Amino acid sequence: MQSFEQIRSHVNARHKLRINDPYLICFDMLTDGGQRHQGIYLTELEDEDRGKVLRVSTPVGPLTGMDCKRCLRFNWEQRVGFLAVSDLDGSPYLHLCENRPYELLTLEEIDKLIQEIGPLGDKLEQSISAGGDAF
Repeated sequence: MQSFEQIRSHVNARHKLRINDPYLICFDMLTDGGQRHQGIYLTELEDEDRGKVLRVSTPVGPLTGMDCKRCLRFNWEQRVGFLAVSDLDGSPYLHLCENRPYELLTLEEIDKLIQEIGPLGDKLEQSISAGGDAF
């Protein structure tokens, strides 16, 4: 991949974008056989060497009452995705994320990341919200 515009074009051809900003796109992904949905966010970031990085993320739930030790154990066990905290509507939320340098990205890799992060994020959301489907 050379630019976020290439990523936007690819994702927009497959999903209806809910947010379409210069370096941020978002869409809702159906999960659990179409019974649930999960918001997927793709953002362009710069690494410390000013290289371009794509972040694929999905909100999992409010950080309030979360056991940070449990979150760190989850991070240790994962092969794809990590938990992070970011504000959503002014409150700290737990997000499932994955970062990939543009030079390693292909269209197939983007689709694979979305297919892994979305359902995993939905399962995490279900486990911490007693089956709720807010994101």
